[in-house]
Amino acid sequence: MPKQNDSKNVTPSPARRGELLATAAEVFAAQGYNATTVRKIADEAGMLAGSLYYHFDSKESILDEILSTFLDELWQGYDEVLAAGLGPRETIEALVTESFREIDRHRAAVAIYQKESRHLAKQERFAYLVESQQKFEKAWLGTLERGVAAQVFRSDLDIRLTYRFVRDTVWVAASWYRPGGQHSPEEIARQYLSMVLDGIAVRT
Repeated sequence: MPKQNDSKNVTPSPARRGELLATAAEVFAAQGYNATTVRKIADEAGMLAGSLYYHFDSKESILDEILSTFLDELWQGYDEVLAAGLGPRETIEALVTESFREIDRHRAAVAIYQKESRHLAKQERFAYLVESQQKFEKAWLGTLERGVAAQVFRSDLDIRLTYRFVRDTVWVAASWYRPGGQHSPEEIARQYLSMVLDGIAVRT
């Protein structure tokens, strides 16, 4: 792709900004945050490295916007589910479905979050990652505990281990999922939920 000088576009259009963020997210996901340079992002976007600074003031700002946008959308969906007054099983089903929709919309951001959040959370700028993780854990554990109390979920399972299993089973899909594939996010969620909630063995 030929490089373009965007230096005159001091205020980029939302569409152009979105394109740059998507490009940067793919580079961060593939190479890791520390190994990624502004020049690499600019090269992938087909622009001069210096021109990228007319859109973002730093590599850190780019990452911040990628992660905060993903988490804002995730919590918009999660909060709607949690406020809907659903039963425990239905809540888990809705949360899993919403998670796959977010993987579909923000696959690269999910991959970055999984790889980078632990060390990024130590920085003041990314303190919201810790807050989001705590809120996430509370929502899932609370739903599982509610299900056990209602005798919807098995009481012999360790709740925290169950939470980690379901969480990791869902979000690891970001490592292989590609938008536009054979199955929609909703169909993948349905298959996952069938395996998680009903098992894979044929009932006799």
